[in-house]
Amino acid sequence: MAAHLPVSREFHFLAMEVLGFFRMFRTMPYQYTQKRGFSEVSRNGVFPVLIVGAGPVGLVLSILLTKLGVKCAVLEKSKTFSKHPQAHFINNRSMEVFRKLDGLADEIQKSQPPVDLWRKFIYCTSLYGSVLGSVDHMQPEDFKQVVSPISVAHFSQYKLTALLLKQLENLSFRVHNCEGWEGLNHGHVREKQILMGHECVSIDATDDWINVTASFLKEGKCMKRNIQCSILVGADGAGSTVRKLAGITMKGEEDLQKLVSIHFLSKELGQYLLNERPGMLFFIFNTEAIGVLVAHDLKQGEFVLQTPFYPPQQSLHDFSPEDKHQSQVERISRSQSQYYTICCPISDRHARRLGGVCEKLIFKLVGQELVDIDVIDIKPWVMHAEVAEKFVSCDNRILLAGDAAHRFPPAGGFGMNTGIQDAHNLAWKLASLVKGIAPSSILHTYDTERRPLKLRHFDEFYCCQIAIFNTELSIQNFRAAMAVPATLGLDPTVANSVHQVITNGIGSILPSGLQRAVLDGIFTIGRAQVSESLLNEKNPIGSFRLAKLRRIFEEGKSLQLQFPAEDLGFRYLKGALVPDSDSAQDALEAPTGHRRDYIPTGAPGSRLPHMNVRLLSNLTSEEICSTLDLVSGDKVQFLLIIAPVKESYQLAHAALKVAEEFKVSAKVCVMWPSNTDTGVEISSAGALMPWESYVDLVEVEVKRSSTVKSSWWDMCQMTDKGAILVRPDEHIAWRVKTGIVGDPILEMQRVFSAILGVKSSTAPLPHTHI
Repeated sequence: MAAHLPVSREFHFLAMEVLGFFRMFRTMPYQYTQKRGFSEVSRNGVFPVLIVGAGPVGLVLSILLTKLGVKCAVLEKSKTFSKHPQAHFINNRSMEVFRKLDGLADEIQKSQPPVDLWRKFIYCTSLYGSVLGSVDHMQPEDFKQVVSPISVAHFSQYKLTALLLKQLENLSFRVHNCEGWEGLNHGHVREKQILMGHECVSIDATDDWINVTASFLKEGKCMKRNIQCSILVGADGAGSTVRKLAGITMKGEEDLQKLVSIHFLSKELGQYLLNERPGMLFFIFNTEAIGVLVAHDLKQGEFVLQTPFYPPQQSLHDFSPEDKHQSQVERISRSQSQYYTICCPISDRHARRLGGVCEKLIFKLVGQELVDIDVIDIKPWVMHAEVAEKFVSCDNRILLAGDAAHRFPPAGGFGMNTGIQDAHNLAWKLASLVKGIAPSSILHTYDTERRPLKLRHFDEFYCCQIAIFNTELSIQNFRAAMAVPATLGLDPTVANSVHQVITNGIGSILPSGLQRAVLDGIFTIGRAQVSESLLNEKNPIGSFRLAKLRRIFEEGKSLQLQFPAEDLGFRYLKGALVPDSDSAQDALEAPTGHRRDYIPTGAPGSRLPHMNVRLLSNLTSEEICSTLDLVSGDKVQFLLIIAPVKESYQLAHAALKVAEEFKVSAKVCVMWPSNTDTGVEISSAGALMPWESYVDLVEVEVKRSSTVKSSWWDMCQMTDKGAILVRPDEHIAWRVKTGIVGDPILEMQRVFSAILGVKSSTAPLPHTHI
């Protein structure tokens, strides 16, 4: 029987070719996928990966995939890229991802405002009025690069998009609009294209591919075109069309707050704040208005004002230009993008002054009029805290990332950052699939790691996966933000309850004009709580409230900016990893909403701890880098970190041999202690012969914090007899704390099989049913 197996196997392969590639791909064993990957199929017009959405998440994913050798293209519904600042805070982990994108992190740090201009949140009665308190969110250790090789950043989303597009241009991507591309009607969509003005309107899954129908306007006519892909990624925002067409619902807390976002410029205001009270966020409470001002760039005088919005009693026309015939009002369907946009023609924007409620509202919060105010656009939006019921569907062929998969309150900046890390988690898995390293089941681990296995009510905490974790943390941070106005007698929950009574309760029988008058009257009475006559130290009520407010700031119970323990310390418990045998440590600490220190660990699922190391080449030259830099961004490669110990060298031999068997790249890093005797030759060449995929490293001794041990193995909470296997996304896939017991070859076969979801190529070929 064994002698006939090769013949029957080839016959079986031929039969599967006839029945179509994708059905074959889903059912054939690992050995066959090595023979033919998705990259070959794109020659026939079928993309390995099609991304819908050209926001930061979609663009980052396209960069990561391209660097890993995966062909992809991007569809974007909008005709142009938005200039609205939107997200602006980039956390440590996202900046670490950007360090791998050809200097992107350095470019952000050079272009962002100086940190002293945005490190504080300021609470005041107006920008020119009394300061109620301030919170400095940068601590000395944030600048020492002890736990991360790079710091957080304050950089507007549209500026980040411009840098990402520059990166893609360097990778030979081209942006096309439907009016300007002559071949749009007839030619195939090619790789490395970003098609603007293309809206995904239908998805049809066949056994062979996903059919995506996109609509676009050409010469005033609505046209449609079909695009075939093997994998479709929906990164198309909170109102994701891909999510809806795939029939995936959202679960969580809806409609936490309605707000209006007003983007405006004023160098006069920027210069004043830069000189007198620099900060990132300004929380303003006075008897005339309430709002939060986001200072995107004080030097440029660029701001976004967020203020509560209560429709239908309040109308967008309240914020529209006084000279309405010179503005265009573009209504965008709520089912598509969750907000309406009021925008003004660029040609006459600088030739006019906006009037109405919008400009007056800004002046009330500033505390005086501004002579150079220029309102750019106005966007109402609704705050949600929801997670998609699944991130992967349609036999692992449709995936969600970013806001399409989870919608968070903006408190803490979790939205864009979580989406960027979705892309980082997903990219190497898609590349493993396309290159035939792993079967499609590896995409299940994206869902397992980034989304909880079972969604439960957010008031309970189940630290299962990152989406639910960040949703809970963002809700807690949002509630912390609400604690300040509540302390001042401006409880937002009361305002929302009043609005509900007027809209849906007994007030609904009143005429709309009277409803608005009642609402405005109640809010005016409410804002009287922050009048100067009440909110002062001489008034017993005011004195009590101010004292309570000071305690909130001192105890770190107000809105926080940084969460080192969560940004760097989040850990996957299940997925493309091998958990430690002792399950006791699987009980992770629930988020508190307060800043906590990050404690490095070598536990599986954790991000690889950062330590500066000296890289020794064969030419005896020395280079200092982070341990995170040891992980390649240009290939699907696993990293084994060991100490220069005999048993560990044997494990390294086994790991390299098994990785070769699994057709995946691997590299060994030998970590020498900083106190290595200068007379000892630091080289692993002899111990690792004939393998050449290794590097010798020496720990760089630095003064570390009380929570971070000085030795690499101490920091990882292991001994130097242990070993760590790191995934391409810099998360730890497996470790052994004190050395292997038994055959290292068998252990490494078990490990790679578990991570990639495949069997060793030496294992018997399983039966496949057609």
